[in-house]
Parts: sequence; C-alpha cells; structure tokens
Amino acid sequence: MRPMKKTFITPLFLFCAFTMQAQNHEMPLVYNIENTGSQYAKPVMLAPDQLPIIRELPDPLEGVAGFADWAKRRSDIGHMIQHYGIGTKPAVEPGQVVARMDGDTALVVDVTVKGQTLTLRSTIRYPKVGQPPYALMVGTSMMSLPRQLFENRPIAIMTFHEKQVNDYGQWGPHHERGEHPFDRLYPDLKNNGAYSEWAWGLSRLLDGLQQLGPDVTKIDMQHIGVTGCSYAGKMALYCGAFDERVALTIAQEPGGGGAAAWRKSHESKENVEDIDKTDYHWFKESQREHFRGDSVYRLPYDQHELCAMVCPRALLLIGNPDYVWLSDAAMLPSAEAARKVWEHFGIADRMGWSIVGGHGHCQLPESQWPETQAFIDRFLLGREANTDDVRIVAGLEKQE
Repeated sequence: MRPMKKTFITPLFLFCAFTMQAQNHEMPLVYNIENTGSQYAKPVMLAPDQLPIIRELPDPLEGVAGFADWAKRRSDIGHMIQHYGIGTKPAVEPGQVVARMDGDTALVVDVTVKGQTLTLRSTIRYPKVGQPPYALMVGTSMMSLPRQLFENRPIAIMTFHEKQVNDYGQWGPHHERGEHPFDRLYPDLKNNGAYSEWAWGLSRLLDGLQQLGPDVTKIDMQHIGVTGCSYAGKMALYCGAFDERVALTIAQEPGGGGAAAWRKSHESKENVEDIDKTDYHWFKESQREHFRGDSVYRLPYDQHELCAMVCPRALLLIGNPDYVWLSDAAMLPSAEAARKVWEHFGIADRMGWSIVGGHGHCQLPESQWPETQAFIDRFLLGREANTDDVRIVAGLEKQE
C-alpha cells in the first residue's frame, strides 16, 4: 500500500464538519452558467508597488463566513488572477455564439464579436455503453488520461484544440501576441496570456453544447469534466476554475503557474518552474515585470486560490515528484491551503490530490488509477465512490 500523508482531525474541524453536514445537500455540484459572480464589480486593483508584502499564502476565505459569501469572494479572486496574472477572459453574449453539429459527431461553434468570427471545431467520441445524454470529459490539447479509465463507462470524450483560439506552441512556428485568432475578436486584449484565452475557448464550446441541448449533442451538461497534463494541466485548471459548468477538473502534473504556489516555488532550493522561469506566452508579461524575485510576496493572491475557485465543484490534482521542475513540493502546500475552502463548507470529499513518482511525465501509472477513477465515477457518473480523504503523497520527500 502506498504511503499517505495524514492530517489529524481536530475537535474544531469535527465541530465545523458536523454543523455543515445538514447543509451538504444544498451545496451545488455544478452550475448551469459560466460565472455565478458576474454581477459583482471588479474590486479596486492597487498598483503593484502599492501592494502589501504577504509572506504566507493569502487567505482564500478572507471575508467569508458562510457559503452565501463565496460567490463574491470567488469573483474577487478571479478578477485578481486576470488583472495581475493571465489577462482578461471576456464575457460573451448568447447572441454572439452559433452552434451546429456537422454530421453526427462534430461540434462546430462560431463566435462573432464586432464582425469578426472565430470557429471552434471538435469531434465528440461517444461511448459504446449506456444511453444518452452522456457525461463528457474534455481533454485540453489531448486526452492525457489512460483510455482504460473510460472504457465500458457511459462517458463521451472530446478534445479542446486550443490552437484554434491561441496558436502559440512551445515548439515549431507560432504567432506572437496580437496575432492569434482570439486577437481578431479582441484586439484590445493583445497583452493577454494564453491561459485566459484558452479558458475563454473552452467556455465557448460549452456554450455550443448548451445551446444545442442534449437531444442534439447527446451530452449531459450537468456532468462535464476537463483534464490535461503539463502545460495542458495548467490549461485544464484555468478552464475548470473559470467556468462553473465544469463539474470535475483533473489537473495532471500542472507544474508552476498551475497548482504550485508561486511563493513556495520561489523559496525552493531546486530548479523549478517559478514566476521568473515560466513561459511568458502563457501569462501577462507584466506579471514577470512586477512580481519577479522577492516581489512575488506582493502578489495579492497565489495559485491555491486558483484551485479554490473550483469549489464547491470537484477537483483532483495529480503530481509526479520525479520531475522536480514541476515543483510538486510547492503544489502540496498549495493544495492543502486550497482544501481549507472545501473543508469550510463541509465538502472536503470533493477535493484531493495524488502525488506519486516512479513513472514518466504524463504517464499516469496504474497505482494512481483508483483515486482518479473514483473522482470520475462519482462526479461524472454519480456513482457511489469513495473520495473522502484522497491526500496521497509518495516520493515527494526526495525534494524536501
């Protein structure tokens, strides 16, 4: 049996868990709109040199007493991440999206803004078992999870081809800022990082599915998942955090700028992906300008709050400590800090992590299949599955 990192349950936690138990059934597993906090105005954003120094991870529950306060707090966190980190994810009006099915399996979504149209196209692979409408797992860039996890399960699979939105790639020719398909629609957002634009694109596919409805698409909008690995693990996390129609987010080996806290990565003695050493096509250039080095402590949020934006929906973080660059030693405290939000609302069984070495990058070993399968079964299929205390850590001690 793999070693697990244990957390002692305090009397205070037991009291909080007990008092929230009656409310658990009221906690939504998913929403039918992209952003439940869209009515909240953007809070005042201080100039970077006016921001206070915060050495520890900021409190994601600041100002939150009960669940009614969470939508506003979540909105504020989202605004901070966009303003200081990734750029704006613009809202889209329903009339700007027109969806259709090309044949039986190809979803086509046209998004038109100010006379410019961007077309997204993705093929849905339907399961051979079960009856529609089906749950859907979306792979960002590709489906990195093993196909065996979906075999003989009524789950459809679809790939989000991110280059249809922002065609930056780490290898080979690519366009620069201001030259991407997204930029034709939003030329004033040319300073965006790719993650805001990719999150926007995934949301437009969900718009299309929602517009057409289950009779046409055969997809159950209440059971949508998103997953990806490495840079696409970051992508999946941003997509899931910024669209509340996603019921399950599985971020596989997302590295720095994904679930790993920037502050903790900065403090690492290893060569890891920190705020100075990441790909700045993904983030706003101003993030590096204002928050590099010890200035990271002026960042008013950290990546644990990106994770927390998924709450009350389900989140599984998957790590691989054999690849030190991924900064899993910084992802663990980030995950622990994020989980406190789910704990606060008495739904800690909806968030977990599995950080296990001994395998290749993005090659999920069979040893990590049980917890991954449990999250898929419970949150995409509504089956009985034990996700009560998924906090698995094996091999990370080599980095500590």
